[in-house]
Amino acid sequence: MNYIEFNFTITPVDPGNEILAAHLAEIGFESFVETETGLLAYIQTTKYSKAEVEKLAILKNKEFKITFSHTSIPDKNWNEEWEKSYDAVNIAGKCCVRAPFHPVNEKCKYDIIIEPKMSFGTAHHETTALMIAQILLLNLKEKSVLDMGCGTGVLAILAAKMEASPVTAIDIDEWAYNNSVENIEKNNVSFINILYGGVEMAKGTFDFIFANINRNILMNDIPQYSKHLNKAGMLLMSGFYEDDLIIIQDKAESNGLKLLGHTVKNNWTVARFKKK
Repeated sequence: MNYIEFNFTITPVDPGNEILAAHLAEIGFESFVETETGLLAYIQTTKYSKAEVEKLAILKNKEFKITFSHTSIPDKNWNEEWEKSYDAVNIAGKCCVRAPFHPVNEKCKYDIIIEPKMSFGTAHHETTALMIAQILLLNLKEKSVLDMGCGTGVLAILAAKMEASPVTAIDIDEWAYNNSVENIEKNNVSFINILYGGVEMAKGTFDFIFANINRNILMNDIPQYSKHLNKAGMLLMSGFYEDDLIIIQDKAESNGLKLLGHTVKNNWTVARFKKK
């Protein structure tokens, strides 16, 4: 699988990086690495559209000066690339997300090993960290969980380590699916049911659904999330900005879901909904 690497130089970097990453995610970009001057962004060659990139509104926004170059890159060992700058993440002193080359933090109750590769979900991004922080507050023992758009599988793995059962993880991206399979094995939670596809792959109902994707996909799939949620079940969603919460809330409430609250980090938001 070949990718195109975009190297964006952004002035000012903050909050330009976050806004640009959100817009790029909506047109198919899968992975992002912040740099001192901007952002590296990756998209599969088959999904790249020059026209889609050039019409991004932020490129025409006078508040930012953005230049970029891009180059095609072959399939490569992304573990080696990440190892150069990938640090372990500690969330709330309870969950540590690390690569195999990081030492174990004995103080963390939940130790999660992630081979990041090109998948989204290493807990470095605000949305993943927000989701993990909220999941840690839940009682998942013997509760059914669905992780939609699972990326690296990190949220499903955490749920499994918190004794949720059964746990299902779904991703529409082949690379993410394969990465999740690998990470599930590394964390000894092979009972997780990992599926390749979209929300149509979900069967039955769940006590909890986690969806950390992006605004457009969430808006499209909320009716299905509600359909697959048990009565009084909880839906956690992230991958969008606080400014977008109102439309997310409207869509959710029109599908039988009630907003319980939301948490924000650097304008990224996680929202908690309960089925009425």
